Amino acid sequence: MSIPPTVAALVQARRDAQPLASFPGEIPRTLAEAYALQEAGIRLWGDEPAGWKVGRIPPELQAQFGCDRVAGPIFRGTITRAREAQAVEVPVYVGGFAAVEAEFVYELREDSPPGRRQWTLAEVEALRGTMRLGVEMAGSPLKSINDLGPTVIAADFGNNTGLIVGAPIVDWGRLPPRAYECEVRIEGVVVGRGSAQDICGGPLESVRFLLEHLAARGRRLRVGQFVSTGAVTGVHPIEAAQSAHVSFAARGGIRLRTVAAKARTTRRAQ
Repeated sequence: MSIPPTVAALVQARRDAQPLASFPGEIPRTLAEAYALQEAGIRLWGDEPAGWKVGRIPPELQAQFGCDRVAGPIFRGTITRAREAQAVEVPVYVGGFAAVEAEFVYELREDSPPGRRQWTLAEVEALRGTMRLGVEMAGSPLKSINDLGPTVIAADFGNNTGLIVGAPIVDWGRLPPRAYECEVRIEGVVVGRGSAQDICGGPLESVRFLLEHLAARGRRLRVGQFVSTGAVTGVHPIEAAQSAHVSFAARGGIRLRTVAAKARTTRRAQ
């Protein structure tokens, strides 16, 4: 199967850790077109998704695109476990886009059933899973990615470069959403505060969306996969050689330090 030139350019920029001055081709008009490019990019990248990120489409664009969320793959090689009181080192594309997002991360403890294309929130709640602390590293070689809209974000792996997975939230669901708080600091400065109630519909609504979205693409969520359910406090830009601390109050926190991304030498045989 041939790879569209747009996909080849997006993937090559990530492999080479080189910035893109502009989107390499015609901007997809629909999310369906964008996800077709994403699927081609997944085939070319050379690593299987071990999770998926879910982001919010701005309210003023939801009618145009017929959806309130956008999804992208999180590849196995970009997932890191948080270390107790030690900063995780994460790469960012110098000259591109990079941001820190506090997230509630859902870990699947069973495969989603095959063939089911529609889900209720109650059915999602009945799935076996664990909610964890987490940080999504948003990022792309394309600095203007967020300015170009949801289809460009979807086409370029959902504007994701990695996920840091933290401790399980042992009391998840026993308290109201506002009780699950978090705060983001970059270089010691508070850049955002929020709670689980700031995710529209709640974190499990993002899981519900993703189950239906992947089913429409012929995919399923599998045991051990992660769902990064949405930026709780916002999208906070960060540069190479900066530090961040994402605190979830008494439940713990995650520290990270950014480094300049290096060229990726391994690739999947075509």
